[in-house]
Amino acid sequence: MQQSESINELAAALAKAQGQMANATKDRVNPAFKSRYADLASVRDAVAGPLSANGIAFIQRPRTTEQGVEVETMLIHASGQWIAGTISAAPKAYDPQSILSCVTYLRRCGLMALAGIAPDDDDGNAASGRS
Repeated sequence: MQQSESINELAAALAKAQGQMANATKDRVNPAFKSRYADLASVRDAVAGPLSANGIAFIQRPRTTEQGVEVETMLIHASGQWIAGTISAAPKAYDPQSILSCVTYLRRCGLMALAGIAPDDDDGNAASGRS
């Protein structure tokens, strides 16, 4: 994670925004895994209003690397303070559809991580064998 020299104003605004956020709704179905997930639009819907109302914008910058694809997500406060994190993965193939799918997945994950939200039903329970 990277950040501006000071993040006190951003931290205060983000704390307020998080109190106004709901988790992202799992409104899509993955037919391959027969599971539900929150798509990028649901994640954006969950965070954009509260962030904006508290003077925070987000920017996401995708890029390709030798290892695959990465997306940097930045939260930027009206004061100029910012935090940023980068997440990466390798697409299944190196065609436009696979790269875009990978970028979209990374955008969802990066935005949820920096905003501090989760899908409305965390898949972590299933992965760890808990219900």
